Amino acid sequence: MTASAEFLAPPRAGEVSGLLRGLDRAALAATLALPLFLLHGRGIAEASIAVIDLCFVARSAMLRDWTWLRTPWLLVGLAWWAWLLLCSVPAGDLGQGGFPSFVQALLTVRFLLFVAALECSVLREARWRNWLWRMIAAAAAYIVANTLLQFAWGRNFYGFPRSGDGELTGPFEEARAGAPLSRLLFPALLPPLAVLLARPGLAARAAAAGLAVLGLAVMVLIGQRMPVLLTGLGVVVSALFLPRLRLLLLATAVAAGALLAASAVISPPTWYRLVTKFSFQMEHFQASPYGALLDRSLVIAEKNRWTGRGFDGFRTGCRLPAYFHGWTWPENPADDGGGAAICNEHPHNHYLQAVTDAGIPGLLLFSALVVAWLASLARGLWQRPDPLRVGLFVAALIQEWPIASASSVTSMPLSGWFFLSLGLGLAAARWQRR
Repeated sequence: MTASAEFLAPPRAGEVSGLLRGLDRAALAATLALPLFLLHGRGIAEASIAVIDLCFVARSAMLRDWTWLRTPWLLVGLAWWAWLLLCSVPAGDLGQGGFPSFVQALLTVRFLLFVAALECSVLREARWRNWLWRMIAAAAAYIVANTLLQFAWGRNFYGFPRSGDGELTGPFEEARAGAPLSRLLFPALLPPLAVLLARPGLAARAAAAGLAVLGLAVMVLIGQRMPVLLTGLGVVVSALFLPRLRLLLLATAVAAGALLAASAVISPPTWYRLVTKFSFQMEHFQASPYGALLDRSLVIAEKNRWTGRGFDGFRTGCRLPAYFHGWTWPENPADDGGGAAICNEHPHNHYLQAVTDAGIPGLLLFSALVVAWLASLARGLWQRPDPLRVGLFVAALIQEWPIASASSVTSMPLSGWFFLSLGLGLAAARWQRR
């Protein structure tokens, strides 16, 4: 055989097996390291997701196995992505990071591939799912430890103080600890609580109670309103699924409420953020920044009801005078909804983002995708309420709860935490049944 013929020959079975092992190990290593990079290294986290996607697609091509494309939630997700892509074709505006909206819409598929890779390939084995859970639990403990240190001494491990409005920042420089911790808390907390309550003796029950109170107390002390409200929702849903934890979770919620009442004395910034400021915003919602974002989103959706404005449509359209009408602010008698001054990068709600990006069809498809995710995560939980799977279901429900202020659907690092825990939950639902 000539050198050229040998070069063109297909790889031997042993070589293919070695390449597959290499792809699997690279994807697994990137997955297990992802929690670290989501904490401190958003760019590396993005690159890690790209590595996982490429390894998964290359593996499927080598094995000629594309059966994962028939996964029900993925079919809905690809339909939503295709419609978003189509709606973004005529959009010449620059989206996030200065890229055209069409390019941003095209890259959105990376998150769908990432979740499919975790579910169908990377986390097939229980030992790797357990290791990823340990990494997620360690990340939650890391945020909690920094938060407690900052509460006690005024600064976290890195020397950062509270934020300007009084929130505890955990291990970060800015006030963004509450959102990821609210998503990580239930997957990290429910399994050890179930283990402790299954043991005999008063000491185990006391340890479970202390652990639960600590988790909810930290959420209250952080002082971010929406994460606290969503954590309360998570407590209710967890209690519905896990009867053995119901009494403990209810008692912990009462203790968290008592801590909130006491924060007026022990932590005035927390009281101000969670009670005083929140009450004022709810009483004057129409004149609040959130009310202005809602109004502007509805105006954009009304004028672009079938196709939206393409990816990142709210940001690129918010400052256009064509959408400057709506509610009248007391400080601004003009009927312009606040003009350009109220604009933000996104409408602070995933469903408003879906409708401003891709119109009513985009909203319906995105809503169907969320329902498909939750249905897959919840399959069999009523009959066999595994604590980790319940925690992962709660994390997804919190992320996509419709009546909530939220970051962008694809905004890292919070979206990275969501899709990572979603992939773990879907993998557990798929492979534990088998």
